[in-house]
Amino acid sequence: MPDTDGLWRLTMEHSPVGMALLSPDGRFLTANIALCDMLGHGCDELQRLTFQAITHADDRASDARLHARMMAGEIDSFRTTKRYVRADGTLLLGDVSVALVRDEAGSPLHVIAQIVDLTERQAFVERLDAAEAEVASEQAWTGAILDTVPLGLVLLATDGAFAAYNRVHQKFLDLAYPQGHAGRAGQDGFLYDAEQTRRLDRDELPSVRAAAGEEFDDQLLWVGEDPLARRAVAVSARTVRDRSGVFTGAVLAYHDVTDLLRARKVKDEFVASVSHELRTPLTAALAYLELLDYSSGLPDDVHQHVGAARRNMLRLSHLVADLLYAARATSGSPLVDPYRVDLATVVSEAVEAARVDADGRGVSIEADLDAPVVAVVDGLRLRQALDNLLANAVTYARRDGVVRVGLVGGEHDVEITVTDDGEGLDETELAQMFTQFFRGSNAREGQVPGTGLGLSIVRRIVEAHGGEVTATSAPGQGTSVRVVLPR
Repeated sequence: MPDTDGLWRLTMEHSPVGMALLSPDGRFLTANIALCDMLGHGCDELQRLTFQAITHADDRASDARLHARMMAGEIDSFRTTKRYVRADGTLLLGDVSVALVRDEAGSPLHVIAQIVDLTERQAFVERLDAAEAEVASEQAWTGAILDTVPLGLVLLATDGAFAAYNRVHQKFLDLAYPQGHAGRAGQDGFLYDAEQTRRLDRDELPSVRAAAGEEFDDQLLWVGEDPLARRAVAVSARTVRDRSGVFTGAVLAYHDVTDLLRARKVKDEFVASVSHELRTPLTAALAYLELLDYSSGLPDDVHQHVGAARRNMLRLSHLVADLLYAARATSGSPLVDPYRVDLATVVSEAVEAARVDADGRGVSIEADLDAPVVAVVDGLRLRQALDNLLANAVTYARRDGVVRVGLVGGEHDVEITVTDDGEGLDETELAQMFTQFFRGSNAREGQVPGTGLGLSIVRRIVEAHGGEVTATSAPGQGTSVRVVLPR
């Protein structure tokens, strides 16, 4: 016969499950190493304790009821989850299985208890619950933020599926897809190009471009079947990548710019209309003032008054020309009409016109323009650009200072330079010099009249010729503008 008692004791000692043999009244008779380690008591210490003594106070009543039912013969065993107090005062959560062993007469002999430590598992469950609660909270906050911003926002998965989008974007979807949207990039709908002349191809759709990993800013499109109800939308996209740089999706922002575009259109139409109305009387007034200025026999003080009036009318004429050009630039009309012209003559005429204002400020203009420089350019527009450059240089040159004008013709291009000896600009202002409506600190502090259109129009005219305009400047060292045009 095998030694069953020895096998049982060996199994008990090496089991990873806490095991104990107790008297019917709950006193420890013996316990294995696993249970001693769980509770932090030595075997000798446990034998001086009872099962109830190590049970958490809040669990003793339910444990006693189960033990009483087992002793009364209602049940042979029970299983429950309860808390124990370790030797150091910390708590152990255990899955407890208890069985009663009786003798042949049915009297209780001893109780066998097994305990599985659930503490770590419970801690993991609690951490998981906390993490899920945090995720749910973050999702709630994210949803609230998405629905609060005035932009249409879309979170796009790598396969083009719409992972999420907000209420604002739902309105765009309703316009573009009145029959419903499948929630995936590439669906054919009522989306039109910036000019509203054709529907966008699939590859032009912002969602398709973003799903392919492309990033872009302010793609302008119109949304909606009915031209009167369409909305203009500027769309930007950014990719989302994981820690290793792998593409995991994209975010698209849809900004409704309908009111802005309509306001600009009304403004441009108004500016063009007013500018055209001003141009005819200005031209006539300038002609008469020029005749008076060159007339002999007028007193000196009258000549001064006429000269002042002529300078201001010229300044107003330049402003009207700039406004007309700005309106033309936004209308989609061709910006230049090139033809063969002698640039030396164009520059010379611009210099002579600028002398009227320069003389009034005591500024001299130096230019060496003897040799002809022939090029295929729009002479009228280049004259406008030169008028703006010279007016700007004369305005910001030192009192009794000098403005220098240069013209050099090369084999393939032409270079024009206009340099003043004024206060100059710092690096920050120099970078914005050709931006529309930009006015430097010297203009604001000196309350110099102007709109900030002149130099931006210079840039547009030069770039429309395929040329380049740059500037160099430093505080106290004046400013030099360099225009390079293909010949």
